[in-house]
Amino acid sequence: MCDQDHFEEDREKFESLGLVTRKQFGVMLGAGLSMMLPQVANAAAVTETDVTVTTPDGSADCYFVHPSTGASAGVLIWPDIFGLRPAFRQMGKRLAESGYSVLVVNPFYRVKKAPTAEAGGATPIKEVMPLAQGLNETTHMTDAKAFVAWLDRQPSVAKNRKIGTQGYCMGGPIAFRTAAAVPDRVGAVASFHGGGLVTAAPNSPHLQAAKTKAQFLIAIAANDDARAPKDKDVLRETFPNAEIEVYAGAAHGWCPPDSQVYNEPQAEKAWARLLALYGKALA
Repeated sequence: MCDQDHFEEDREKFESLGLVTRKQFGVMLGAGLSMMLPQVANAAAVTETDVTVTTPDGSADCYFVHPSTGASAGVLIWPDIFGLRPAFRQMGKRLAESGYSVLVVNPFYRVKKAPTAEAGGATPIKEVMPLAQGLNETTHMTDAKAFVAWLDRQPSVAKNRKIGTQGYCMGGPIAFRTAAAVPDRVGAVASFHGGGLVTAAPNSPHLQAAKTKAQFLIAIAANDDARAPKDKDVLRETFPNAEIEVYAGAAHGWCPPDSQVYNEPQAEKAWARLLALYGKALA
């Protein structure tokens, strides 16, 4: 689980600095101003649809988007604690425009269909924490297998190319466990401001993912590093060939465009590194 106890602290800090108020953010979100990601150069035409994926625990509502022609490497996106919402749909579509077949999942489908957070990234953590607490190692693994199997049944997903998976916040550990659950298919794993990657338990996500041959990108928020400064060292020792970086000035949750601590320059840097990872590992 990511360091959710500090998410509200981060929001309050940004408010105290006069960068944004909850009311201002709500106005921005309603106007769509917080959702404008840079356009993709030479963007591929894409096809997007809402889909239902059958898992051992029920039916998961997801968003699937892919280039309109041909078969591309598949990518599985695990959202943060605020779940599947317009911000992650836009991120998925942007990735598809770069040439990938992307499934963005609702990790909380067992309890509620998306949207699961009333105000997206502005939703108080206490309202969505019970959803995150309902997930565990078993659900991570069974869902990962079901979602990867679904991707492999799609004509738009290339079977001769590895699959990538990326997770944000609580999605970081799930992305790690996806590689452990389907090691023969997952070739690239990216974690952005993911919390709980390193624990003292024998089933720690970093230990499970270390047994795979996937390539890793681990982007760490500066304030997360301040709270757990030894985690990056453990990760570097475990994944000596991974790209592991602390993003200066970036607060936990800086990547999704509806986040109250969205940092566009650092988010764009992280996105560029993601594309570099996929370009190398999923070719």
